[in-house]
Amino acid sequence: MSILAYDFVLLGLLGALFTGLAAPAVGTYLVQRRLALMGDGIGHIAVTGVALGLLTGAAPILTAVVVAILGAILIEVIREKGRTGGDVALAMLFYGGIAGGVLLTGLAGQSAAKLNSYLFGSITTLTTADVWTTVVLAGVVVLVAVGLSPQLFAVAQDQEFAQVAGLPVRFYNVLVAVMAAVTVAVAMRTVGLLLVSALMVVPVATAQQVTRGFRTTLVAAMGIGTVAAAGGFLVSAYIDVAPGATIVLLALAGFTLAWPVGAGLRRRQRLRAPFTAAAAGHGPHDDGHTVVPEDHEHRHGDDCGHLAVPHEDHVDYVHDGHRHAQHGSHYDEH
Repeated sequence: MSILAYDFVLLGLLGALFTGLAAPAVGTYLVQRRLALMGDGIGHIAVTGVALGLLTGAAPILTAVVVAILGAILIEVIREKGRTGGDVALAMLFYGGIAGGVLLTGLAGQSAAKLNSYLFGSITTLTTADVWTTVVLAGVVVLVAVGLSPQLFAVAQDQEFAQVAGLPVRFYNVLVAVMAAVTVAVAMRTVGLLLVSALMVVPVATAQQVTRGFRTTLVAAMGIGTVAAAGGFLVSAYIDVAPGATIVLLALAGFTLAWPVGAGLRRRQRLRAPFTAAAAGHGPHDDGHTVVPEDHEHRHGDDCGHLAVPHEDHVDYVHDGHRHAQHGSHYDEH
């Protein structure tokens, strides 16, 4: 009999698929903002949320979502207005979240094994209600991450540029943090709170090896995350090992395979274009940034749907993860 004939395997597979889809979608923006470890910080503080659920008798996933969102907002406030750097704020979330979780778990009279099922995942125990919660929350995260990708990318890439464009930078920063918090809570039953950050970051790093534009990186990372999550779960079901660890190791194996491919592609590109932009007649602009001429089939305009920002005597368009400006008969990539 195939293992797919068992209900718990099908439920676990669905949970893995949607977790693997949502985690890299958020992780792409965290990596772009150089906050790859933010998922770890939120995961640690979500431990307090789980323990609070165990103490009060509420659903741990719901209390974890609430506490994780509050923690994510707190770290954004600290990073924006406080003198404490982002790394120190993350450290406080690490230590405070774990300590609070362990303390509350003890007060709830629960064993360490109960807490471990959330720290390292327990995907084979997912119920139908758990899977529906995962599907709904992950679906919302993916819709926001993809639907608002031009705005979220602009904020993640250059906050000053986004402010000039009139975007509500603070709102989008908090939105990404909330999305990360929801994803952490969703993934705690799949890969565990201590490993969820790997599923956010590793597929993105893998996609970056073989892609160039932001949008292609986002889509590729989501695909890689889905394959790693589903494949890791099925492998763990066949050989009876920990699913969360197997998922993360499979994602790392993908990066190991993609890295030499990416290095080869970058070397080939350098050999095909050995001259600098300045040598080709395209050097630094007056404002200090360098432009590179590119083949660009899309023609930008007032109704093209891409974010347009006035920039001195021309207009920049945010498209495919880059800023483009028309220069004669072609576009320059900033």
